[in-house]
Amino acid sequence: MSDSYSLLILPGDGIGPEVMAEVRKVIAWFEDHRGMRFDVSEDLVGGAAYDKHGKPLADETMAKAQEVDAVLLGAVGGPAYDDLDFSVKPERGLLRLRKEMDLFANLRPAQCFDALADFSSLKREIVAGLDILILRELTSGVYFGEPRGIHSDDNNPDNEGGRVGVNTQRYTSGEIRRIARSAFELARKRGNRVCSMEKANVMESGILWREEVQWVHDNEYPDVELTHMYADNGAMQLVRNPRQFDVIVTDNLFGDILSDAAAMLTGSLGMLPSASLGAKMENGRPKAMYEPVHGSAPDIAGQGKANPIACILSFAMALRYSFDEGQAADDLEAAVEKVLADGVRTADLMGPEGGTPVTTAQMGDKIIEALGAR
Repeated sequence: MSDSYSLLILPGDGIGPEVMAEVRKVIAWFEDHRGMRFDVSEDLVGGAAYDKHGKPLADETMAKAQEVDAVLLGAVGGPAYDDLDFSVKPERGLLRLRKEMDLFANLRPAQCFDALADFSSLKREIVAGLDILILRELTSGVYFGEPRGIHSDDNNPDNEGGRVGVNTQRYTSGEIRRIARSAFELARKRGNRVCSMEKANVMESGILWREEVQWVHDNEYPDVELTHMYADNGAMQLVRNPRQFDVIVTDNLFGDILSDAAAMLTGSLGMLPSASLGAKMENGRPKAMYEPVHGSAPDIAGQGKANPIACILSFAMALRYSFDEGQAADDLEAAVEKVLADGVRTADLMGPEGGTPVTTAQMGDKIIEALGAR
């Protein structure tokens, strides 16, 4: 019997509750068949939290997130909340979790399952076998830098409209060094190669980023291969020859853009998990939140069309990085691959070659069935 793992589930909005229901099935399977024990609690985030509390994340929920071994989040947002003030939009709940838990390292794997290689926007021969990991700094940079805001521009008579929008790109040496260490540690467990991306040619923050990543490499990880690349060239290389990369480490803004570009290489956003990790807690486990990359997809919510695989694979990442259950994570990922190889498809994965169409719940059942066969 393993230790009990505490997990806070935040289904959120749109298809979030539907895909999270399938994760619940997977958790129950591991409890019943592998002797694992999970202490699972559930709460609200995003629009669902706003509807009840008038804010996208209640203070009590934030406190719970700080106490558990891991948080598993579904999705936030939807058109019903478009007209809310920026400070209470559903996405602010997600950003608060990341900031207050100090989840500075966002892991976005981009893996192309062979059964889905033809779904990529690129040719099969370019993406087949793709397995890269983008590590995005998550708690600093232009999304959090001060000053920020929209202000009157009274001193510039040539400014038609009279306003100016300001966001500040800011990084410290310490913030860069800790994300660089995470990249090198992850690379040691993979292909032992890191490519750091920034814009050192036009941004002082990019110069600092390059210098500090190089310092960490030279002084702490000389065994790992390190290259540097301008982020705009990195975007081009991702669609030209993505398999040249192993681990990509970059800042908050470029990581947001590059990881979404990499997502399309795999064929469907419904397939992509993510992990956001912070410093280790007293029990040795990192602060952690796991979430699928896809959005809340309100247009298909409640119709049984959502693909739960990204959320299920996010739980697999929790098994690996928070609970140190690497074999269980391998088995869950292999079960997903087996189901896809058998031609089982949710609506987003149906292509010209056809397949066996299934609902959200049926996909979850098929994955559990494949788990049981291992």
